[in-house]
Amino acid sequence: MTLAIDPPVKMDTDLTGRVALVTGASSGLGWRFGQVLAACGAKVAIAARRTDRLEELARIITEAGGTVLPVALDVSDVEAGPAVYDKIEAELGPVDILVNNAGVNAAGWASRMSLEQIDQGIDTNFRGPWVLSAEFAKRHIARKGEAGWIVNVASIGAFFYTGTVAGSLYSVTKSAMVRMTEVLAKEWAPYHINVNCIAPGTIASEMVQGMIDRRGEDFIKAFPRARLGYPDDLDSTLLFLVSPSSRFVTGTVIKADDGQLPR
Repeated sequence: MTLAIDPPVKMDTDLTGRVALVTGASSGLGWRFGQVLAACGAKVAIAARRTDRLEELARIITEAGGTVLPVALDVSDVEAGPAVYDKIEAELGPVDILVNNAGVNAAGWASRMSLEQIDQGIDTNFRGPWVLSAEFAKRHIARKGEAGWIVNVASIGAFFYTGTVAGSLYSVTKSAMVRMTEVLAKEWAPYHINVNCIAPGTIASEMVQGMIDRRGEDFIKAFPRARLGYPDDLDSTLLFLVSPSSRFVTGTVIKADDGQLPR
């Protein structure tokens, strides 16, 4: 007996006609994600505080044939979102892919952190992404968009904390991103907005280099494969989560950590 089934969905990474907003694009994963989405045909708004770095990235993307718009944005400024979306819509069109990548290390022992440090960590790592996501959904729903994709960048640290490094607030804010993914996926599913999350392990970046400068490299040797990840290791995960191939996937967290931390 032969079962009649629909043909498999082809993995399609052609993002022509899509408009993406990537926060924290001045370095690390955001720097890479902006290039990857543009290379697949999306018009990309790259956002960060360091506008000089954005101009450099915009030049790279443009020279490679992509369409890009640098946008100054401090994610912790929760009142800045509407104007940013207005600017992007005016120059590129409505945003249908949001990558909440911006984040800060929020390093410090909980009992020794100032209120300013606490506010910065929470506002950048959680409150800002929440507000940007809500604005994204508000606009998508109002225009009756066909589909929308939100990808949140958390950390494997959302699931594991040793207590031996000063990173408790960072861990908590990334856990909040995970839970945000799960609840907003439910709330916005009727409007065809998929909300998913990537929880990377330790990826080579400015933030990680600062950790190496402070602690040395012994922690890397303790990983099962004794290596760091690199931003391009997450290319396929990102593209899956913004492609039609993931149409049945929402509220999901993909742990991409090379087995670095205990489960």
